[in-house]
Amino acid sequence: MNLTRNRTVQVCLIAMLLIASCEFMAAQTAPQTPALLLGTAWYPEQWPESRWEADLALMQQAGIHMVRVGEFAWSRMEPSEGQYDLDWLAHAISAAAKHGIVTVIGTPSAAPPAWLTQKYPETLRTKEDGRKDQHGNRQQFNWANPKYRELARAMAEQLAKRFGHNPNVVGWQIDNEYAEVSFDAETKAQFQQWLKARYGTLDNLNTRWTTSYWSETYFDWNQVPIQTGYGNPGLLLSWMRFVSDTWRSYQKNQLEVIRANADPRQFITTNMMGWDAGYDQYTVAQDLDLAAWDDYVGQGHLDPILNGAAHDLTRGLKGKNFWVMETQPGGVNWADINNWLDKGEVRAMAWHDIGHGADTVSYWQWRSALNGQEQYHGTLVGPDGTPDPLYPEIAQVGKEFEKASPALAGTSVKSEVAILHSYDSRWAIQWQKHNKTYDPVAELLSYYGPLRAEAQSVDVVPPTAELGKYKLVVAPGLNVVSDAIAQNLMQYVKNGGHLVLGQRSAMKDDDNGLWPQRQPGPLTDLLGGRVEQYYALVDTAPIDGKWGAGESPKWAELLSVKDGDVEVLMRYGKSNGWLDGQSAAITRKVGKGRITYIGAWLDPKTMTNAVKWMTDVSGVKAALGPVPEGVEVNPRYGAKSAVYVLLNFSKAEQTVKLPAKMQDVLNGGITQAVTLKHYGVAVVTAAR
Repeated sequence: MNLTRNRTVQVCLIAMLLIASCEFMAAQTAPQTPALLLGTAWYPEQWPESRWEADLALMQQAGIHMVRVGEFAWSRMEPSEGQYDLDWLAHAISAAAKHGIVTVIGTPSAAPPAWLTQKYPETLRTKEDGRKDQHGNRQQFNWANPKYRELARAMAEQLAKRFGHNPNVVGWQIDNEYAEVSFDAETKAQFQQWLKARYGTLDNLNTRWTTSYWSETYFDWNQVPIQTGYGNPGLLLSWMRFVSDTWRSYQKNQLEVIRANADPRQFITTNMMGWDAGYDQYTVAQDLDLAAWDDYVGQGHLDPILNGAAHDLTRGLKGKNFWVMETQPGGVNWADINNWLDKGEVRAMAWHDIGHGADTVSYWQWRSALNGQEQYHGTLVGPDGTPDPLYPEIAQVGKEFEKASPALAGTSVKSEVAILHSYDSRWAIQWQKHNKTYDPVAELLSYYGPLRAEAQSVDVVPPTAELGKYKLVVAPGLNVVSDAIAQNLMQYVKNGGHLVLGQRSAMKDDDNGLWPQRQPGPLTDLLGGRVEQYYALVDTAPIDGKWGAGESPKWAELLSVKDGDVEVLMRYGKSNGWLDGQSAAITRKVGKGRITYIGAWLDPKTMTNAVKWMTDVSGVKAALGPVPEGVEVNPRYGAKSAVYVLLNFSKAEQTVKLPAKMQDVLNGGITQAVTLKHYGVAVVTAAR
């Protein structure tokens, strides 16, 4: 028996060495990829291996150099507990490499297998109404459950041990689109422990949440409930911070075991979702190597302002270039109307990504499964495996990425203007909108669009960021301002920066409680004025002044002036009586710096004029100079020169005159003007 067992062990060891040797040999021919990667989500587990070669050949023809695999394949990777099957994945990675394609592996914890949820029902999330989620979809797991984390970590460890040193694997995506949370008793207990760690004593919590209101005072930690949407503002904010910290620890649980078993050159990320506010992305991004997001239009067409700001938000998570891990190849399956993007729009969208700092654009998905919930989602090839009509446009993008890679390699976005974005503030306003049409993202975008057009580059960063490199910092709706944030903003102004506060700024402290000072709270003395009252508007209020005549819809704040050196920029016209003739926007020089407060929600024309004033007094210049309306300029800077990605989002053909003779990267040659059709693209750099 012992002899037989020893021979069995020897055979197993030899087999393992042979597998490792084969994978090592394949790794020696790791493909050389361009600086700009075109990619796609590929699901080899859904198709027979005999089909892989045809798919990969079509990818190679389209200039695709990256595939993401595995993020929904847990049932294939671990068909029963502790029994792992990763050989098929090794074959897929090796097959892709032969076609010049590198791989990103997704850990499969977004879709647990049936054996897991059946054997460990406690790993299923509890919905807010108390019902248990069921198997048969994805994201049905409880992100706070210790058993689920144990099983997910073991799966990630197996993947990292097998592929952590494979040069054909360039990175890892943990899970997929973090979203659903659990409201079970164990998670509630974890939340209460989180509160205890944050506040120390119940007396402290009760004081900071003002729980004497409505007799909400807590006498034991286990009395604190979970509330969402409506409740004590301090409790609501604490729950969302707990959700964010729990996603971070959930992610770290897998990230740590990957890092322990993988080459440092393999990055780790996850795919976030742009403007989604289900958790604080700044919190979750802290431990990642790079930021990535899933860029979908859904119904309608590409909005370069909404989409561009989401890119800039994602770039601001780590302060460097990012990846678009998923984007729609024409259409989706989940919108009210699943229209297809226009011809040329997918190409423009890809270059829009690159212009805002993406180094990779990856499509979801290559080919749809024959069954499943997303069988109608857009693809690059049809269910029969032949190219869709969109395929040639993707192939054009692939060729252009290869051609432009030498010019764009090592470049990144640098801006003179920053917009401050805060999840705490967005949540706080969303819970107490005071006007049902008040949207904190729309407020931010009302500033972002004109600023982007004027400066041609804008960073979107948290209010805790280092701000000294910016000439102009704009904070629309920065509702929650902690002592640390206030100090950061005051220091920026005192060091010579121009801070512009938008409506509803600095109303709340770090616990979502009202500051005892009126707005802008701890910044009142610096401003030399304050908000006497705020008004949710049924009718618009007229405004007039340095930025012309206009109107304020939705919201208006009555400003008072305390110090004589404060300049009134705009006043309200005849309105509700309270606002008539009162200040709507004020500014004050502070040494070499300046602070401005805008209390009115400005109409687009007035906002455009306001932005021109902001950039003029701050010394902000357009990166490439003036361009026709509808043309977006996207500068990326390298060690030696800048590269400009130009896109025409207007319906009419536009000609852009360049400030000097420049090299046309995509078409070749030297030019001093480029002509762009609707959705046209040009990439130019300094002539050599």
